[in-house]
Amino acid sequence: MSKKQTALLGVCPIGKFAFSHEDAKVQKSKIFAKLNEMGINTCNIEEVLPDGLVRDQAHVEPVVEYFKGKKIDALFVPHCNFGTEGAVGMIAKKLGVPVLLWGPRDEAPFEDGSRLRDSLCGMFATSKVLYKLKVPFTYIENCTVEDRPFAEGIRKFMGAANVVKAVKNAKVGQIGTRIDFFWCTIDNESELLDRFGIQVQPFDMVEYIERIKNRAAKNRFAYVKELGGMSSWLIAEGIDQNGLVNSLAMRDELYEIAEKYGIDAFSIQSFSSLQNALGEGIGLGEAFFQEDISIAAESDIHGAVSSLIAEAASAFTQPSFFPEFTIRHPENDNAVLLWHASAPLSLRDTKQETVKILPPWILKGLPATSMQFRFKEGPVTVCRFDGDAGEYRLGIGEGKMIPGPYTREVYGWMEAENWPQWERRIIEGPYVHHCSVVYGRYAEILEEACKYIPGLTPERFDK
Repeated sequence: MSKKQTALLGVCPIGKFAFSHEDAKVQKSKIFAKLNEMGINTCNIEEVLPDGLVRDQAHVEPVVEYFKGKKIDALFVPHCNFGTEGAVGMIAKKLGVPVLLWGPRDEAPFEDGSRLRDSLCGMFATSKVLYKLKVPFTYIENCTVEDRPFAEGIRKFMGAANVVKAVKNAKVGQIGTRIDFFWCTIDNESELLDRFGIQVQPFDMVEYIERIKNRAAKNRFAYVKELGGMSSWLIAEGIDQNGLVNSLAMRDELYEIAEKYGIDAFSIQSFSSLQNALGEGIGLGEAFFQEDISIAAESDIHGAVSSLIAEAASAFTQPSFFPEFTIRHPENDNAVLLWHASAPLSLRDTKQETVKILPPWILKGLPATSMQFRFKEGPVTVCRFDGDAGEYRLGIGEGKMIPGPYTREVYGWMEAENWPQWERRIIEGPYVHHCSVVYGRYAEILEEACKYIPGLTPERFDK
């Protein structure tokens, strides 16, 4: 799927005539070796310039043209001996992608007082030019490629670049219209497109249901066989097999739609058309599908964007889940229940060997569609893209999933450092009770990404 493509980093080594060109080439080789070791997706300018180093203002246009042709998503300008600051500024300005500034730590002067490079000094000059040209950039402290700040800085920057790439190209599939009483998920589709380039692709609910039924009938034998292989962990006592077959057909229909239309995340009406038309067990299909592409419940377009952002921050190594903030922990003042009806099965507690399907306990009378499992313990990052009237924020916080009392459907208890502070910031807006959650710690990446998304302001719930 399109969203799995991580950012391509254009590496543009910078030199200067006044310092050792040979040493600059040595530093450049060390940089590429380290990036390769880290598995970073890169392209360079070896085909464009002698020795693959920018050393003159005349190098700007060929480098810009080459990187645009490669469709890079981010730019790294390592200062290999000093820095041709004007060229760096114009390359960065013309490309308009996230920019990373760093240079190798300089060794001690030789006995005669001379030096091979002044990389730190050159970066001071370049940073002024970037500031003057209003080019946002990320900086890694002056260190060697083997020092911890270099690897940490690269990973943080590439995570931010993944988020920026995901938002710029985001396409949300909207299945069904907003439920009439969900005023909190009203959004401005035109504004999302104009401000962020986020597209919403609507799908008619009636046609969607019809396609699922046709797929289920055509592939029924294969789906029944697949369900038979789940008997060791899936408890579906009394669940109509037709509904379970429909759930797998829905999974495959979502995959086909995503592939055909380039959908990165979905927003679904949730109830009650799907349940009434397709029957029991459809939460199973959603749980499988969400391993690869997120689904925001209750027609929450902003929630779908939030989930895409959270997954991009992890370089798409982690599926997200889409719960609601519901009740505070009965004994822990800094913990809250994250709860909803479906989530990726891989996120369940490793001690829970089986998964049940039961009717929703709130919406009486609907078919049994709700998955039943608790989330695994561990650190998590919460984010929420939201806004109104032209003001958009990305709410961000880190916490950890902890043990807590049993409840129905998919659930887990998240402990924050200061939940009352989170609660107040979420209440005072522009947020809602929905959030997107991914395992791991990515708050700094999300904050950094906002630097490169005009009109999106980061707000930490946990600071």
